[in-house]
Amino acid sequence: MATTDEQERRRRGLTAWRGSKVLARTSADRTVGERLSALAADASSVHDPDDWTDVYGGGVVADLERRVAGLLGMEAAAFFPTGTMAQQVALRCWAGRTGDATVALHPLSHPELHENGALGAVSGLRTVRPTSEPRLPDADEVRGFPEPFGTLMLELPLRDAGFVLPSWEELTAVVEAARERDAVVHLDGARLWECGPHFGREPAEIAALADSVYVSFYKSLDGLSGAALAGPETLVEEARVWRHRYGGQVFQQFPTALSALLGLERELPRLPSYVAHAKVVAGALAEGLAAAGTPWFRVRPEPPHTHQFQVWLPYGAEVLDEASVRQAEETGVALFRRWYPGAAGTGLPPGISFTEVTVAADGLEWTARDVREAVAGFVRCLGQLVR
Repeated sequence: MATTDEQERRRRGLTAWRGSKVLARTSADRTVGERLSALAADASSVHDPDDWTDVYGGGVVADLERRVAGLLGMEAAAFFPTGTMAQQVALRCWAGRTGDATVALHPLSHPELHENGALGAVSGLRTVRPTSEPRLPDADEVRGFPEPFGTLMLELPLRDAGFVLPSWEELTAVVEAARERDAVVHLDGARLWECGPHFGREPAEIAALADSVYVSFYKSLDGLSGAALAGPETLVEEARVWRHRYGGQVFQQFPTALSALLGLERELPRLPSYVAHAKVVAGALAEGLAAAGTPWFRVRPEPPHTHQFQVWLPYGAEVLDEASVRQAEETGVALFRRWYPGAAGTGLPPGISFTEVTVAADGLEWTARDVREAVAGFVRCLGQLVR
């Protein structure tokens, strides 16, 4: 439970963020009333408001499932309340079909870092790691891994390594290496939607490499929440059974489904422009930090592979958070939002903190000069705290 001081810091940060010029602003920053009003005003553009609401699926939820299956070139898709559940169900289903409960994945992947060991505790799966480098495994590492595994899971992009992606040639080679071992391939595509510009491919062509793929509706598309699992019809039907067993058979989901459809309609076409401008922002950030005499920093990756990337600085996270809020309060510009301390497994050297930078619609208004000036302002606020 958050302490009073933590709650106050969060309120202060949200207030400063809402009133500032930012690189990305999500609807999660809105009040309840603002979010409800926006959804009610926009929903009719993607679905007939006179249609009956869904009951345990159907209606607008079924429309969303058909839309996702079509976009990903898959036979079918099933809506899930969370990506964690969708992915666990997918991997469990594949384990039953392959007869092998071992999943090969990266140690920085979401199930390993953010799900409290759920693959083993809930689904009875075992994980192995073909590489610990801050990138996805390559074909040689998959081909030469000494233990058998039934499923290879690839997170695109690998968020906790800095939203990094392989090249298209590297990706196709690692998939082929898994096929040589008779393993199925599952894509953690929570952020698959913004991978197209890096690969030079549409979502369906990327998804076609795999046997199944999970996608999120709120990480890039700004939906309320929710996810979908797409793949062969038989797998998706089995996944629906397990979804019920896992407690994911929600009575009504139409607000979430409508917000997902709005994201597919509005945000998906804009993602390539966000990815392109993220390269401008990242380059200007690096220039600004160097010009400000920052003793050490890193922008990872440079240039970014998607519209998100990391910035590393050699200070404590609390000091960097305070500098970020002060800049917003004093200048009306919020360059960074939240900082995290480096920890075991992150690949960061001791004493280094990092933040994740996202460039979305608001960020398109920033020029490289705007970014450099914002960096100078941030460094000035930081200097007041570390003298």
